[in-house]
Amino acid sequence: MSGVLIPPVRPEIDYPAAPSASLPPSRALPLVQRLWRLDWLRKALVLLVLAGAWEVGARWANNDLLVPTFLQTARAFGAGLASGELLDKTGASLAVLLQGYLLGTAAAFLLTALAVTTRLGRDVLETLVSMFNPLPAIALLPLALLWFGLGQGSLLFVIVHAVLWPLALGGYAGFQGVPETLRMAGRNYGLRGLPFVLQILVPAALPAIVSGLKIAWAFAWRTLIAAELVFGASSGKGGLGWYIFQNRNELYTDKVFAGLATVILIGLLVDGLVFRTVERMTVRRWGMQR
Repeated sequence: MSGVLIPPVRPEIDYPAAPSASLPPSRALPLVQRLWRLDWLRKALVLLVLAGAWEVGARWANNDLLVPTFLQTARAFGAGLASGELLDKTGASLAVLLQGYLLGTAAAFLLTALAVTTRLGRDVLETLVSMFNPLPAIALLPLALLWFGLGQGSLLFVIVHAVLWPLALGGYAGFQGVPETLRMAGRNYGLRGLPFVLQILVPAALPAIVSGLKIAWAFAWRTLIAAELVFGASSGKGGLGWYIFQNRNELYTDKVFAGLATVILIGLLVDGLVFRTVERMTVRRWGMQR
């Protein structure tokens, strides 16, 4: 047809693929950069810097009764492990802590499940959290001692209180943030009540739940140590807080610092081995957290 412009046809050119041998080989990162990528190594360096600062500051203060050096504390820590006393006290505290933590977690899950499935449960949870969450658990220990006596029952009571409210609040906030699309998908499959919570809400709100578990663990751990330390409440043979309390009375400051270091080490181990493993196997693996 006259007057119609026909676009030019581009010639096809076949470029042969370059052989793999001609490509520049990838270079490995320098050793320093590879080591710097290791999380545990960076954190170990932070701990070494803190230990060095502690040693220098204690030697400058030159008062073993007030601030023992890091090496003195390390010797007291090693002696406590060798004698078995520190291990026994730590085991007694962890046994009570685990029981209270599990009881508080179960109670928090029941309250949260009721709150997301019924209007009355939501009102009950919001009211109880507003009432009891600001109340320090250690403030209830005098009443617990009157009700349950000087022993494990009073410790379990304050630990459950320390765990229940922050965990319930964190889980409920996570459930409230679940997208409506997921909720509708669950209802379309006929899920109601507890199956709806377990199969839809819990997986979607898992990052908030794991954060609540970590916060509840920290609250329970420091509540237990404070209860044993301040009030002398014990679980029969005494725990780690009781160990710190006794050595403070006898002016063994290095053993006091060794007990405090044990509290810190257990916190680091639980966070690094338990909670980070849970996060790596769930929320990070599923792409829900960076």
